[in-house]
Amino acid sequence: MSAKKDIRSYSLIHLQDWFTEMGEKTFRAKQVYEWLWKKSAHDFDVMSNLPIALRDKLKSSFTINGITVVDKQISKDGTIKSSFRLHDGHLIEGVLIPADDRMTACVSSQVGCSLTCKFCATGKMDRIRNLNPDEIYDQVVHIRNWANQHYGKPLTNIVFMGMGEPLLNYGNVLNGIAKITGEEGLHMASDRITVSTAGIAKMIKKLADDEVKFNLALSLHAANDVKRNAIMPINESNALETVIDALIYFKAKAKGKLTFEYIAFKDFNDGIEDARELLAICKKVSAKVNIIEYNPIGDGLFKKANADKIDQFQRYLEKNGVTATVRRSRGKDIDAACGQLANKKHEDALMVESK
Repeated sequence: MSAKKDIRSYSLIHLQDWFTEMGEKTFRAKQVYEWLWKKSAHDFDVMSNLPIALRDKLKSSFTINGITVVDKQISKDGTIKSSFRLHDGHLIEGVLIPADDRMTACVSSQVGCSLTCKFCATGKMDRIRNLNPDEIYDQVVHIRNWANQHYGKPLTNIVFMGMGEPLLNYGNVLNGIAKITGEEGLHMASDRITVSTAGIAKMIKKLADDEVKFNLALSLHAANDVKRNAIMPINESNALETVIDALIYFKAKAKGKLTFEYIAFKDFNDGIEDARELLAICKKVSAKVNIIEYNPIGDGLFKKANADKIDQFQRYLEKNGVTATVRRSRGKDIDAACGQLANKKHEDALMVESK
């Protein structure tokens, strides 16, 4: 007997073909599709406008590989972080970041990551696999529900700044975003979505060629190749000049806004000379700068920059015409750094298995 197929891997057209082959009316395919993507159904039995016999036929042929919440931590500042278990047992993370003017979901795009950035907890994990579009979509649904349940507010923003490098899972990420933004899905606004990349030049150009409507963030964190090579090995094959050229191309062709993400590390990239080098990049390609307080991952390699140096860094950029904001560290009392919670759960599982 063949294994059941994941119904959410089917396009509407393929689903219609299946209904035709089964001797069913094709309009039923659209009803099922709406249950899956607009109503976020994970159970065929809730599809109340389908005959029971058809629901049984669907259950015998298909599965819905939803993600489940394994652990959920709520910070004193309101941040909610969870590890999610996928259908094959692997773990990923998602975060709700509440603010007065927005509710932001931070989602993952891969199980683990292959880029080994020195400051990132996820970088200490192997990349196991890419997430499917439905697994990306499910994270948003769970986090949207938390926003409603805990704060009585709708989800307003989505950032792909969780585990993994989104542009190394290009097709699935764009497909997931299509389900999140499309009328047949959650119908969220594209300009409220930001995809963050460590800087893969050819894929940034592909985003431009595909004329995406969402925003792009570059995880910059150092404004010269020597420092960036030291903390982000991807820079060795995607030097800053090449990445900047790709960003200029992106700005010319795509509709999304551009942001530079810049984690301030104590005595490494937090000086005025560093700000001056960053300013030079901003003059080549206009972008807002988010200066981020570092959330240490416990290995002692990097420390959070002093608040006064961060403020000086910001003032220098602002004085020279660059919009720069300081993003204060959130969830300090929970496993808030990207990859920490999934790493902890993975290690706990290994300990149980070894007993």
